[in-house]
Amino acid sequence: MRILTGIQPSGTLHIGNYFGAIKPAVELQQRGDAFYFIADYHSMTSLTDPAARRKNTLGVALDFLACGLDPQRSIFWRQSDIPEVCELAWLIGTLTPMGLLERAHSYKDKLAKGIAPNFGLVAYPVLMAADILLYDSNLVPVGRDQKQHLEITRDIAVKFNQAYGETFVIPEPEIREDAATVPGLDGQKMSKSYGNTIDIFGDEKAARKKIMGIVMDSRTPQEPKPDAGQNLAIQLLRLVAPADVARDFEERLRAGGLGYGDLKKALFEHYWNFFAGARARRAELAANLDYVNQVLADGARRARAVAAQVLTRARKACGIE
Repeated sequence: MRILTGIQPSGTLHIGNYFGAIKPAVELQQRGDAFYFIADYHSMTSLTDPAARRKNTLGVALDFLACGLDPQRSIFWRQSDIPEVCELAWLIGTLTPMGLLERAHSYKDKLAKGIAPNFGLVAYPVLMAADILLYDSNLVPVGRDQKQHLEITRDIAVKFNQAYGETFVIPEPEIREDAATVPGLDGQKMSKSYGNTIDIFGDEKAARKKIMGIVMDSRTPQEPKPDAGQNLAIQLLRLVAPADVARDFEERLRAGGLGYGDLKKALFEHYWNFFAGARARRAELAANLDYVNQVLADGARRARAVAAQVLTRARKACGIE
């Protein structure tokens, strides 16, 4: 079973990215033939600073490798290193109805926010379909916000197969019902857009200041807090501390006698220790960028070998070759 996933290099990754995307993606290496790519072409619809794109792309590579991606057990590459993806996007795009693209939730959301429409925004689902179909992907784990794009991919593949004969594998989506929705420092979903994030590999002093600055209610340490399970610091602690430790803090908070300051100090220590191994690994990788670039180059070579076969199949099917 071939499993494919990608992540945009849109900025510094935070712990919401880790628990919601990176950790489950890395676990895919245990389940099948894992393909991972850094979607730098996709980032062009929202980021126009070339230096930032290069920096973010390298950052994603470092973060994924530091967090457990094993290039011996998977294939990892930059999207832009595979030119076949753009050609396939054109081939399948010629059969993609405009109405299908205009109904995409993400496109409509961006228009509603006042973002000027352009070809990249409209064609985003076509390029995503090419990303998936180019590697004969069987399974694509996606969040609920990307489910519709996967359905569009399936529609495009079926339409192409009907027009030109069986060409593409029809991918299946995997929506993780237990996907972690990590709360941000303000209680909303953790997101760079809200400025409420805790970086995976952030500066120690800055991270401590952020966590200690979490706003709590005005109850004194002695007061029992029957709603302790909904406390933001407890919710975050459950992610980074052993289950029995998080449970003990929750019970102490519920019973009364635990100060919010002590709770936040514990949260910081467990967060910092949780990523200690990955932090050390990332520092090693950052000091050896030749290795990181070689991993991406080798991944692109292996991915392109698959892509070339699928593109040739598609070209022959539609009469280009």
